[in-house]
Amino acid sequence: MEKRSVPDFPGLVRECYRSGGYVFARKAGEIEREGKVLRIARLASNENPRSPSPLAVEMGTKALHEANRYPDERTGSLLEALRSYHGDYRFVTGVGMDGVIETVIRTLVNPGEEVAISVPTFSFYGLAATAQGADVVYISRNPDFSVDVRRFIREARSSKVSFLCSPNNPTGTVTPVDEVEEILAAIPGVLFLDNAYVEFCDTDYRPLMREYENLILGRTLSKAFSLAGLRVGYAFAPGWMVECYQRAATPFTLNSVSSAAATGALQDIGHVEEAVRRVAHWRERFLRDCRYPVHPSGANFVLIDVSPRTGSQMAADLACRGVLVRSCESFPGLAPHFIRVSIGDDWECEQFLEEINRI
Repeated sequence: MEKRSVPDFPGLVRECYRSGGYVFARKAGEIEREGKVLRIARLASNENPRSPSPLAVEMGTKALHEANRYPDERTGSLLEALRSYHGDYRFVTGVGMDGVIETVIRTLVNPGEEVAISVPTFSFYGLAATAQGADVVYISRNPDFSVDVRRFIREARSSKVSFLCSPNNPTGTVTPVDEVEEILAAIPGVLFLDNAYVEFCDTDYRPLMREYENLILGRTLSKAFSLAGLRVGYAFAPGWMVECYQRAATPFTLNSVSSAAATGALQDIGHVEEAVRRVAHWRERFLRDCRYPVHPSGANFVLIDVSPRTGSQMAADLACRGVLVRSCESFPGLAPHFIRVSIGDDWECEQFLEEINRI
């Protein structure tokens, strides 16, 4: 009997998924299992250290009792809450900002079309564009991490979608509204402006939605609203895109518990205001008291230059001392000697300053 050849199943995997992928921050549980440190300061993932709003917990718990039913595919209650919070805009939702980004690319970009990304920045834009078969163009920022507007416009002219993050992850840089408007007026494609951290700065891009049909503003409830574990993302979207986005989205994308908790969180303004005050206080402390250079930030984190060490070396040194921070070596377009440090609880921030200033 002729021996049957064994198929090369690993060879079926697409080239872009045979290596690489998103790099996650180290988790506190890893250090706890090693038994080296009893109390871990978790400053690696840009989380809000405070628990969600009690109203979010109450509404999420109530929805859990009906989890045997499929969620509202249009997330009607959440959309109504978003309009109450922001005003009369059009919104789309997704599983975290990542889900919104992925669906926007799926909606708009054909394989072989171009996607432009301002770097250094969040790596998922490139990962999601590559997964859709797009040709990715990386546009470098200025040495101070501000956007080179003329260069951005010039290099994004052929792009179907362009990505710009403000405040930018991981640099914390805030791009002025007039510069965003200059880009919108000049590029033929769509600009996805990632505003995941915008609650922590004084810049408001929402009025641009009234003027430009090629703007999408991405938002999340993971940061200021303390819902990172429930993965609630949304975006301000132009009217022409909403129905098409809903066709492209995975059915029943946002679960009913997340949607209900998000609806409650949007009604508790005081919870967000407290987070914003704490972040502003500690950003100033880091700028003043850290012995390594700290870049100005409009987000709930700061970027710190730890040269001559690499980011990975400093992150490992701090982890041994019970402080988790993010090495920025995996961020495209950024030198290897940076770490990103989230604003946590007071004791976590104090512990970070104490330990990094000893190194």
